[in-house]
Amino acid sequence: MLDRIGDKWTVMVVGVLAKGPTRFNAIQRAINGISHRMLTLTLRALERDGMLERRAFATIPPKVEYELTPLGRSLIDPLDTLMAWAQTNRPTIETAQSGYDDRSKDAG
Repeated sequence: MLDRIGDKWTVMVVGVLAKGPTRFNAIQRAINGISHRMLTLTLRALERDGMLERRAFATIPPKVEYELTPLGRSLIDPLDTLMAWAQTNRPTIETAQSGYDDRSKDAG
């Protein structure tokens, strides 16, 4: 379960859907770099886990929307907290990574 919640695509999809029901192409446009296949796999996994609902409308052309369920919505606050932590600590992490990389070059 932590793999799903911590997956970068899951975080981004939940972020997009936090704004309300959204169609597939709108989700894909909002998430830079996600492929059609990866978005499909992520949406299916979130639906399977009960975090989103897929609604198909009998129109021509067919219309499909995705919306977070109450369970999926319960992820918004924890993910916001995680994002804030990452933004706050990014400079410290980057400094640590650079130091580690420098030490690794010298040792190798």
